[in-house]
Amino acid sequence: MEEVNRFVQIRRDLHKIPELGYQEFKTQAFLLNYLSGLSKERVEIRKWKTGLFVKVHGTAPEKLIGWRADIDGLPIEEQTGLPFKSEHPGQMHACGHDVHMSIALGVLTAFVKKPLKDDLLFIFQPAEEGPGGAAPMLESEMMKEWRPDIIFALHIAPEYPLGTIAVKEGLLFANTSELFIDLKGKGGHAAYPHHTKDMVVASAYLVTQLQSIVSRNVDPLDSAVITVGKITGGTVQNIIAENARLEGTIRTLSAEAMSTVKKRIEACVKGIEAAFECEADIDYGSMYHQVYNDPERTAHFIEYLEKNQKESLIICKEAMTGEDFGYMLKEIPGFMFWLGVQSPFGLHHAKLQPDEKAIEFAISVLTDYFQTL
Repeated sequence: MEEVNRFVQIRRDLHKIPELGYQEFKTQAFLLNYLSGLSKERVEIRKWKTGLFVKVHGTAPEKLIGWRADIDGLPIEEQTGLPFKSEHPGQMHACGHDVHMSIALGVLTAFVKKPLKDDLLFIFQPAEEGPGGAAPMLESEMMKEWRPDIIFALHIAPEYPLGTIAVKEGLLFANTSELFIDLKGKGGHAAYPHHTKDMVVASAYLVTQLQSIVSRNVDPLDSAVITVGKITGGTVQNIIAENARLEGTIRTLSAEAMSTVKKRIEACVKGIEAAFECEADIDYGSMYHQVYNDPERTAHFIEYLEKNQKESLIICKEAMTGEDFGYMLKEIPGFMFWLGVQSPFGLHHAKLQPDEKAIEFAISVLTDYFQTL
């Protein structure tokens, strides 16, 4: 039988039980079971909804160092064929949060056994994929009491080679917003279109109009994305659709561009209402603040990597991905970085298979780096 690293096995066990936002009951129980085996004198645990705050007491603390690991999965049917594939139909750790948790537990365990001078706070955060757990966790009474002085996190990156860390000062991830548009017209028989208000046609017109916003309303030197990923409407082939729903996402590199995009979406929707004599409703769902890496803290990390892991360091560009860790970085100085896991399939893909050797690599780098803080 294959012998695997302890925290690789933990990743595999967690991979079997992916759960959606605020439904991470098995995941929380798994984490609590593991933590129960660690020194109770050194570790203090507090539940928050389906997440956890875990404080590791230092020997002579002067500050509190925070580390965030997200714990939820995605509504995706896994297609990896792995022997430890998801046991939950229609749910998968397709964004690497199983890897994030196993790394966090590895670092946590190392400092329980050999404590730092300063206290550490490990935040196991639910609902990163939606509806968003970082902002409410940040405002919780627990985090007001245990407020980190600095905070860090990582995210796996399938496109980067194993053993690499990609990071940059300043903006790393975009501002993001969900987009839901519901159209209501008048249904009827397909043979009598003049007696109806067809929402399939209206939705088709709206999609094409939305695609002009980025090219004609956003500064070409800025960046934005509007993607409509799902359209539903109608009931059967010979009935004109009374309702239609568009679901999508907005990504921008600046808050100003996000405001511009939303104003133009609202103007386009009003135009559709007038042109097709219908009613429309817009819902922006979850909105995530940009991930902005504190320049001073990030420069310190880059300096550490240049000295100790020079071959691993990649200075990357900002990405249009979204992460609700941005809310924490808005209030607390710190940074997030990409961890290379070298997979042919990307994030949110049903066949994502991160290289598990990245787990041991990340634990080693982080346990060493934390000793420099």
